[in-house]
Amino acid sequence: MISKWNYLPPTSEQEAIAAQLTGLFPNCPAICHLLVQRGISTKEEVEKFFHPSLNDMHDPFLMKDMDKAVNRLNKALGAKEKILVYGDYDVDGTTAVALVYKFLQNYYSNVEYYIPTRYEDGYGISNKSIDYAESIGVKLIIVLDCGIKAVEEVEYAKSKGIDFIICDHHVPDDVLPDAVAILNPKLEDNPYPFKHLSGCGVGYKFMTAFAQSNGLSNHHELESLLDLVAVSIAADIVPMIGENRVMTYYGLKRLNTNPNVGLKSIMKICGLSGKETSISDVIFKIGPRINASGRMQSGMEAVDLLVTRDTHEAYEKGKNIDQYNKDRKELDKRITEEASAILADRGEIASSKKPIVIYNKDWHKGIIGIVASRLTELYYKPCVVLTLSNGLATGSSRSVQGFDIYKAIESTRDLLDNFGGHTYAVGLSLKEENIPEFTKRFEQYVIENIHKEQLTPELDIDYEISFSEITSEFLGYLKLFNPFGPWNQKPVFMTRNAYDFGTSKLVGKNSEHIKLELIDSKSEKVINGIAFNMAEYFDHIKSNKPFDICYTIEENKHKGNGTIQLQVKGIHISE
Repeated sequence: MISKWNYLPPTSEQEAIAAQLTGLFPNCPAICHLLVQRGISTKEEVEKFFHPSLNDMHDPFLMKDMDKAVNRLNKALGAKEKILVYGDYDVDGTTAVALVYKFLQNYYSNVEYYIPTRYEDGYGISNKSIDYAESIGVKLIIVLDCGIKAVEEVEYAKSKGIDFIICDHHVPDDVLPDAVAILNPKLEDNPYPFKHLSGCGVGYKFMTAFAQSNGLSNHHELESLLDLVAVSIAADIVPMIGENRVMTYYGLKRLNTNPNVGLKSIMKICGLSGKETSISDVIFKIGPRINASGRMQSGMEAVDLLVTRDTHEAYEKGKNIDQYNKDRKELDKRITEEASAILADRGEIASSKKPIVIYNKDWHKGIIGIVASRLTELYYKPCVVLTLSNGLATGSSRSVQGFDIYKAIESTRDLLDNFGGHTYAVGLSLKEENIPEFTKRFEQYVIENIHKEQLTPELDIDYEISFSEITSEFLGYLKLFNPFGPWNQKPVFMTRNAYDFGTSKLVGKNSEHIKLELIDSKSEKVINGIAFNMAEYFDHIKSNKPFDICYTIEENKHKGNGTIQLQVKGIHISE
């Protein structure tokens, strides 16, 4: 349950800027404030935000080493060298490999793809995969969504006459691999204007540069791949701003009109056919299924699905991947329950600042990232989950809002064999005997650096409105804020002094949810809402006493008809 609401009323400066936009939205002042919060202050900026254009994408050659990468790829094609497209086993990696492979296949046939397995290869580039590349005559490896820390592996490949182009978006170390080119917007000396690309996004920019260098003016082929980029952006939880928002906007259009054959099979299997697919559908339905392949078996199967042109084959592969997802769900539920039982036995949960570090050598490696996320959500504290793989304790970590877990893991790097990731999610491996010291130092770092308020679930509220402001016109403008994601979250609204209209009721198998019909103190307009797992507030609501409510505004579609419904995020009893 979210216990803290954060609401900052607009400053006088924000009020003044919002007033300048009032003429565009005379009946919807809240829309003006939402735009100002996103740094939008002019009619031109509103137009760009509401109607993203591919023309606003940056020149790919602004990225450091792009000219080197394109020249090396062109050289490979000219010399008819065998190329291996190599990527991580998660959604971002497999969509990236599928995108680059599919695009190159339009112009060049001597190209293959490879996805490492979690258990046999481990994360990133391995000597085993380089040996495989050598055995099939590869001279150039294009690696996507990993590789930024593969210093020794790239050196090993060079000794075998194999070059690397690394396309990555993870945080680099001080020492970089000696690759022909490194395309990574997070490099400190990279002048590229947008730093938040997904791994697949970096691959897309590379293919765009390749197309430009060769006078391939038919951009339709590139644009047709944006559904893969959209899936990667949504699944990898990168900021939904700038180029990411543009690519996702067009990628969603593609998903809803003429999607990739493999993605279409997944959409059919999870009941999205004939419906408008949203970013939420990508995050909760499409992404997890593609991910399940790499978690449970091999990410190669996900790429096989995403590159096939055969509808029947795609459907059969899609069914296999859907089964992996069902197996994954059962497994992560069981392991989460086991982990929670261990933590309860330890009696550690009561210690608010102490993070979670938990190890079980028998847990499935492909699931521990999800388990780490589950435990972080359950106990709202940083979490590391470890298992045993190829003789090393291998794990995933997740963090809470505002706490940089990458820095926490980095503080123990002398104990680690490998690590890499982002502010809120890091993968790591270490020798089993180092776990106690790692645990001690990681715990110490978190306790010393985390702020107490970071251990309390919080909800940021965008704006305060009354129910009378929630109209179909207002909803229409809200839709233009899509696609939503980090740094452009779905707006959360607050209404004070709401009352039951008299018809709210408990629903659900165990009467755990509340179906709401509400009015507020400023109008008699009745608004519908749903409050999941908030039955504890029902008696107060039915007592006809006021309460404050925060929520997102949804369109509840039934049999083609759309009605406005509040999805309640929190309820506070008015003092």
